[in-house]
Amino acid sequence: MAVRPALAGDAPVLAVLAERTFRDAFEARNSPENMDLHCGRNFGPEIQAREIADRALVTMVAEESGHLTGYTQLRPATAELRRIYVSREWHGRGVAQSLMEEALRAAARAGCDRLWLGVWEHNPKAIAFYRKFAFEIVGQQSFMLGNESQRDIVMAARMD
Repeated sequence: MAVRPALAGDAPVLAVLAERTFRDAFEARNSPENMDLHCGRNFGPEIQAREIADRALVTMVAEESGHLTGYTQLRPATAELRRIYVSREWHGRGVAQSLMEEALRAAARAGCDRLWLGVWEHNPKAIAFYRKFAFEIVGQQSFMLGNESQRDIVMAARMD
């Protein structure tokens, strides 16, 4: 498995992966209407192409045998890890760990002294994963899923 920067040509496949992994993570506890609104606003080939081309974002993909298995999206200017998702069939196989390690390296290269992220309060598996990388709870924020405001826990890790 390799982790590499996303390329413009990855946009169509990344759009499918991004929506599928988001739905896998959150669909069971949210309404179909709000999921559809959120996915329509945040995923799609054109949206992914814009994000890949955006110099303010670092989008990395995990690839195995020519197939994208996961991705991260980092905003170095604000030291925010915006997204980290892995295809369900690749859970537990080191993909998320490799992506997180690369995100931490990218944040360090960008001169960030800490990296922060928001995680849904009802996602204990993700919270436990972030704790393994020394992320600590530092606050909370609102996250709009469709028309519903939800609470995210804000976690941060020092880049020592």
